[in-house]
This record gives sequence, C-alpha cells and structure tokens, in this order.
Amino acid sequence: MGRAEERRARQRGGRRAAPRSRSTETESVAPPAPGTGAGTATATTTAPVTGGRAAARKGAKKAGKGAKGKGGAAGKKDKSLIRRLFTWKKILGTFLGFAVAVIGAFIWLYVSTPIPAGNPDADLQSNVYKYGNGAVLARDGDVNRENVDLATIPKAVQHTFVAAENKSFYNDHGVDFRGTARGVLNTLMGKGAQGGSTITQQYVKNYYLSQEQTVTRKLKELVISLKLDREKDKDYILAGYMNTSYYGRGAYGIQAAAQAYYRVDADKLTVEQGAYLAALLQAPSQYDWAAASDVGKRLVQARWNYVLDNMVGQDWLDKSKRDAMHFPFPKDPQAAPGKEGQIGYLVDAANAELADQLVATGVADNYESAAALVRKGGWNIELNIDKKKQKALETSVKEQLTSKLDKKKRSVDADVQAGAVSVNPKTGAVEAMYGGTSYTDHYLNNATRTDYQPASTFKPVILAAAFDENAVTQDDQKITANTIYDGTSKRPVVGSDIGFAPENEDDQDYGPVTVQTALNKSINSVFAQMGVDVGMDKVLKVADELGMDTKDLRAVPAQTLGTMGASPLQMAGVYATLDNHGKKVTPTIIKSAENSLHPSFKHTAPIGGQVIDREAADSVTSVLTGVIDDGTAKKSVRDNPLRRGQKVAGKTGTSDNNKSAWFTGYTPDLVTSVGLFGESAKAPHPQVPLTGATNGLTSDDGRVNGGGFPAQIWAAYTFGVSTKVTKFDLETDQGAAVQTAVPSPSASSSPKPSTSPSPSPKPSTSPSPSPKPSTSPSPKPSTSPSGTPSGDTSTEPSTDDPSTGSREPGNPLFGQ
Repeated sequence: MGRAEERRARQRGGRRAAPRSRSTETESVAPPAPGTGAGTATATTTAPVTGGRAAARKGAKKAGKGAKGKGGAAGKKDKSLIRRLFTWKKILGTFLGFAVAVIGAFIWLYVSTPIPAGNPDADLQSNVYKYGNGAVLARDGDVNRENVDLATIPKAVQHTFVAAENKSFYNDHGVDFRGTARGVLNTLMGKGAQGGSTITQQYVKNYYLSQEQTVTRKLKELVISLKLDREKDKDYILAGYMNTSYYGRGAYGIQAAAQAYYRVDADKLTVEQGAYLAALLQAPSQYDWAAASDVGKRLVQARWNYVLDNMVGQDWLDKSKRDAMHFPFPKDPQAAPGKEGQIGYLVDAANAELADQLVATGVADNYESAAALVRKGGWNIELNIDKKKQKALETSVKEQLTSKLDKKKRSVDADVQAGAVSVNPKTGAVEAMYGGTSYTDHYLNNATRTDYQPASTFKPVILAAAFDENAVTQDDQKITANTIYDGTSKRPVVGSDIGFAPENEDDQDYGPVTVQTALNKSINSVFAQMGVDVGMDKVLKVADELGMDTKDLRAVPAQTLGTMGASPLQMAGVYATLDNHGKKVTPTIIKSAENSLHPSFKHTAPIGGQVIDREAADSVTSVLTGVIDDGTAKKSVRDNPLRRGQKVAGKTGTSDNNKSAWFTGYTPDLVTSVGLFGESAKAPHPQVPLTGATNGLTSDDGRVNGGGFPAQIWAAYTFGVSTKVTKFDLETDQGAAVQTAVPSPSASSSPKPSTSPSPSPKPSTSPSPSPKPSTSPSPKPSTSPSGTPSGDTSTEPSTDDPSTGSREPGNPLFGQ
C-alpha cells in the first residue's frame, strides 16, 4: 500500500492506517491462491486494512449523525463559525496590529510636534476693577516674578522640590507614562485634573502649554517632555520649573516666594523653608499658613514632613539633621503696592468670587485652576460696590471705633479687628465692604473670614427653623412669638440624648418668658431648648438654606449658641434672605466680568428660590424689631440721634470669652453685618478676648458687646446712607412689629443676687411683673423695675447692657 493510499485510508476510516511494514507482512503470510490473477490477490490482501473495524466505526458514525438530525448539524456549524472567527491567530494578529498602529501614531506625533516657544500667557495682563458707577477702583496684574539661576539656590533646597514632586527626576526620561495614562483616562471619564506628572511635565505645562484638561494637551505634554529631556539637561528643566511655578501670595518663581513668605532671597533659604515652599506647590491657596484652615495647616505640615523624609530616603539629608528640624512658620503676608486701604480687600474678594464662578460655569475644573486663570489677567471687572456707601462705611468704622483705639496705652487695643458687609436684599449686591484698617497692615479680610463664632446672631436662624417647620414644644404646643419658655439659667434641655445646660449671661434667671422676650434679652436657655424642640438637624438644614456653611457641623444642642464659624458676608446673606421674605439672597461683589479669552458673565439675578416660607421669614423679622425697640440694641440703635423713623430689625451677639462681638441688622432696603474680632497682634495671631479695649468706653466691666461698637458702627452707617423711611411689608400676625403687647407670663426677671449661691426656685414677689400688658409702648425706657414683656419698654436688665453686672470671661457656654 503506497503512501497516497494510506492517507486516503486514514481519511475514510477516521483512524490511522496500518503502517507500511505491517501491510508487507500481511502480503507475505497470505499469498494468492493458485489460479488467481494479480489484481485479485491485491484486493484480497488489502481488504483488512481498508475495511474491518475502521469501516464499521465509520458506518456507525454516519448512522449517529443521521440520528442526531438537523439540529445537531446546525449546532456544529455555529461552533465552527465561532472557532473560525475567534482563533488565537486572529486575536494575536489584531492585538499586534493595534499595537503597531499606536506605536506608529506616537512616532508620528513625536516627529510632528516640535518644542514650541514659551507660552504667551506667561506675560500676564492686568486686571481692571471698577466701582458700580464705572469709576476705576484698581489695576492689578503686574507679575511678581524674578528669575534666578539655579546655581544660586542651595543644592539642598533644590532637592526639596525634587523630593516633593518627582524623586526619580534625575534618572527618568522626563515623563511618567503611568501617571499620564491615568490622567488621560480621568479626562476622558470627566473626572478632571489628576496628579502624577513629573517635574519636566509640569514645567512643560506651565511654560509651553496651558492648564486646560484635555487629552490633546496631555499628549502634547508627553511628547514635548520627552523631547525636552533629550535636548536639555536636568538643571535647565529644574530651574525653569522653580522659576515658573506659582506659590501663592501673588508670587511666581522661587525668588518672589522666598521674599513673600520669609523676607529673604532664594540663595538664603534654609532646607526647612525650601521644604515648605516645595510643599506649597500642591495647593498654594489651601496651604498658605496665614489663611489656611486648621485642616489646611495639618495637611501642609504633613506634606512638609513628607518632603524631608523623602530627602532622607534619597540620601540627600542626614537623618539626625532631619530629626532636629522644626516647621518654619512663614511671616505674615505683605500687600503689593497699590492695594492700600480697602482696595486690596475688594480686589481679593472679587478675585475669589470670579474663580468660584469659573468653576461653577465649567470653565475650570477646580478652584486652583480657576485662580490661575484670574491671575493671567485680561479681566475687566465691574463691582457692585457703591462708592458713596463704601466711603460712608469706612468713615463709620473710623469714627465709632478705630479713632478710639490707642495701641500705645492699651495693648489690647492692638488686638481689635473689624469687618463689615452691606448688602442690598432685593438684588444681593454687596454695596460696601470693610476688611480691616488697611490691606497693607492686615492682609486677611475680616469681612470674609469664617474663623469666629457668630454667637447670638445665630438665634434668629433657630427661630426661623421653628416657624418654617411648624415645630412644637415638648408639651406639643406650636412655637410662636408668644409661646412661653423657661428662661432659667443652666436649665438642662429636655428631649435630647446629649446633655446641655447653658448659662445665661451673668447667670441671670428669667423664669417663664415669651419667645419674643427671649430673643430681646438673648436668653441662651430658651433657644437651647427651642433647638432641641425643632430638631438640631432641621435647624442646621435651614441654616444651610439661608446661606451658612453647615456641612461639617454636628447636630448637637451646643450649636444653638452660635459656636460654629461664620463671616460678616455670610451673616449678611442670611439676614438678607429674611429681609427678602424667605427668598434666597446670595451676596455678590461682582456685577460683571469680561475677558476676550473666556465667557463673560453678569450677576443679573443672584436672588434664588423660596428657601423658607414667607410667613416664617416675616415672622422672624417682626420679632427682630423687638430686639431693637426693647432689647440689646436699644441704646445704640433705637435711641440713636441719627435715626429718623427708619424701621429696623436686627440681633446682637457676643461670643465665648468675648472673642467676638456682632450686630447684624436691616431696614427694608439694606442689610449690614458688623463683626469685631479679638486677634492677637503678635504672631501666630491666636484669638484673644476683646475685653478692656478702649478702656471700657461702652461698658463698665470693659466687655465689648454686640450692642456696643458693632451696633454703633451699624447705626452711624445705615442711618447715614439709608435716609428713606419705609415699613417692612410683613405677612404675619405675630411678633413685635405687628403686636403692641402680648400676655405677660408670671416670672422673675431679676438677676441672681451676688450673695446667693443658687437661683431662687420661685420668682421674686417684689417687684412683680405687671399682670396686664401695656396697651401702648412708651417711647422711652420706663424707670419702673417692672418685668413687663417685649411690648413694653421697661428697664429689665439687658444681656448686652453694661449695667447688668459681670460676666465670667472663660465660660464657653455664652452665646450672647
């Protein structure tokens, strides 16, 4: 049997045919019978090979196939099709083809992308800021940059930047493929900016490209970085990176940063200082020690340690020297020339608002990128600031406060900082702002800082929540202006899992009082219980809706004393929303901003939707008029000689240990918040008490209360610029503005006698409160010691009245 026959036999029989040697043996054993032909003999001897079991199996297989029917044949056909389409050869070929295409595209991109000239945006333009009437307020934008040779910078300081950003800088090829791929993927997925770039890539982005987050820009950054790394040495790249990066405080480059933070040239920087500047680059605004939050300070210190530890790991710093190093606190910021007085505060506030707007409209992915766009310049910004009102506010602060401070005679006078914001409640326009004595003297804007407690100016928010939520007391009585509460000092709240028993100012017991009287007298125990009755989670929700930042606050009763942080700008927005009948008012300092390279915008409608019910908002306004006419602001506001019948609502506040004092008030047309803050004149400027400032001009015990300087500044300013006499348009039937009198509860309003160790369990019987309300309020305080309610103008001791006795300065429960 030949080879061809063997192959055909295998195909027919489905199994391997007998080997040739076996066929030969068969032929020799069974020779042909005598008389037969050769052809017959051949057929006879090969039959076992081509037939037999193989043929039987083939027949059985054909029979099986017939039994399976058409369905089996179709299934085998489908499987065969899949196998033909997805063979390993085809998969491998596709992958190799894709890889070749990618490599080819990258080679083409590499060849076709030259290293460009420096980015024209490096030559920043000026920003122009104007008053609301079009008059130029300031020009800002001259770049604070002075390039220095890398050789002049200490080698150890150079290493701090490499340790912070790119430990493999001296050995890599200028790119981080993994980080770039991650950045491209995040961009495609819409996740925004992503870290991981090398120093070379960051320099390319800063100097040759832009900050935009696109796949095209990232790929160009990759190619240019590779080319730059081949054509330039590492020192050239590192020098460019250190000289083009932004460090905050308007400083571009390490020389400007060294001066801005440590008042030294770059060649005099220590390793500790260099590590701080290197750490800054990750988030200049967040990590600037002068303006950083507590979280920001912790983060920058952690990154500073990270930098130094990396240097030890790279053998650039001896561990014993590293262990002896201490965090180098930077010096206080100094303003750039031309930003004296209030100008710098206004410019910075406008820049911050513009950056927020760029993020909100999608022009920038995050605040840092947006701030960079603002710094690049080319913006024509018109502010809402009214030039006349701005001047009037500055004059009021000077006449009512700063002219009475004498730093040479009293060191505490140097610790007094003032901030104020004035907002139009119908438009949200910030028409005046006072940030401090001068931007060149005090860099931080007191009008926008949020690190001091608003104290009792928070109480109206609790009342607004009670009205808006239709809350009830523990006795299931609806809370209204006439609801009776127990005003006993140190009374434990009822209905809370967290114990809380706040002390009233001067530990004064009031007994049963109406809500109206409680707000007039700023009684802590009443509003602590009211907060629990409403639900502190609901109180904080309403506070957030009104304009406060409450996202990180715990819903605990202690918040009723206003122990969170807030700024005059925020509180002005809260009260403007109340003044605007519950429609959200977002204070805005920018009227319009235009730039040829970016979308322009106008604040045409900063008024939002209804965040609390109109009746609830109007009821709070009505109650707040009682604070003016029969509460803690009587002397400074109600009886102010400049007042010509203007209707006023407002609230005073004095915080824990007298570290801040507030008055936030409004007429139907203007809302103004004034805050005084105790800030040590000595670095690092901790919070300190205001007590003793001006040698006690507004109180006998030296305490600075909200009803003192803050209310006086407010009144001098407001009654000077808001001469129009209008009434509040209120839709409510409760509160002092619409009620001449309310039923008087039976209670003692006398403070505790100094000889008594504990409050009297029963109200005093003499002098007793009037059993019947007066039918009309007296225009002047009564000389009677009667404890009549808010509709009457008795001489019931005011919690902000300096005549009510001493206050324990260290008590953390005060919220007045």
